[in-house]
Amino acid sequence: MQKSVQVLRSKSVEISDKEEDALYKAILLHDIGHGPFSHTLEYQIINKVTHEQLSCHFMNHLNTEFNGSLTLAIQIFKGEYHRPFMLELISSQLDMDRLDYLKRDSFYTGVAEGNINSQRLITMLNVVDDQLVVEEKGLYSVENFLSGRRLMYWQVYLHKTGIGAEHLLQSVIQRIKELIDKGIKVELPKNLEYFINNSNPDFNTNTNDLEKFASLDDSDIITTLKLGKDHKDFVLSELCTMILNRQLLKIKFTNKQVAPKKVQKHLYKLMQTYELTEHEASYFVFSGFVVNVAYAKAQPIKILDKKGKLIELIKAGKEDSFKALLKEVRKYYCCYPKLQD
Repeated sequence: MQKSVQVLRSKSVEISDKEEDALYKAILLHDIGHGPFSHTLEYQIINKVTHEQLSCHFMNHLNTEFNGSLTLAIQIFKGEYHRPFMLELISSQLDMDRLDYLKRDSFYTGVAEGNINSQRLITMLNVVDDQLVVEEKGLYSVENFLSGRRLMYWQVYLHKTGIGAEHLLQSVIQRIKELIDKGIKVELPKNLEYFINNSNPDFNTNTNDLEKFASLDDSDIITTLKLGKDHKDFVLSELCTMILNRQLLKIKFTNKQVAPKKVQKHLYKLMQTYELTEHEASYFVFSGFVVNVAYAKAQPIKILDKKGKLIELIKAGKEDSFKALLKEVRKYYCCYPKLQD
């Protein structure tokens, strides 16, 4: 973000010191609402509350603590500021967060396709009518960025091992809630137990609820798994044991929707082997799909041509490779225990 402010100012885009300060605060805090294991448990621990909404609650709380010094940052974050390009730097198809995490995740996973040239992209940014645009000479850098992001989704974010592990983790929380609703005791870390038993916390006026959520981290979930593996409930015990021992579900991708008969076959086999009900077996056998789209035209990236005209990315790129960025790729999958192979 500091680099982008520097580049835009060099191109005579007016950004005041207060706006600069607000941009740095907003980009630093925009994801502060993420809970344990990030997106995986986003709707499992707190029902119907997004991490963006939680980020806003935290920012409001901090704004009170720091005497209103985050007011402008919050306005930008919520899209209420009169200069839209500032929100686009924080949240858009070409925001500073995406430029950062693709390089980071590429480095730590060893997937070279995500190692995009973020510095060149930033130097190609400009602002026209308070909209964030990319200068024409950066057209192919944008294409490489979007293509790299799509490849990272297939190879990292939507990798079959990750999908299988995420489902198991989500299933642990779902099973815990189900058991507690039935009056069955489940031992949990104190703050996690609070939210499992309180599905509608008050983050607007109750500072205590926000502080309790802030205290949650990945270690609370790991502790939950270690406690759960010894529970008398077979489903909870097995789910926790599988994650801790990395005995993940088998997952197979296909281009066609998984036939219900195939899912039922795996279900019945598991039911017979462990004397489970169909509902209990469904924690281990299920189907679904993932979707990957490189570029969403509903949130267009604008290209500034040499004549000063703004052109939407796909229209600016004449090659077929640009049109391919719009294609939605959907892959279906079926998950089941490896013992059923």
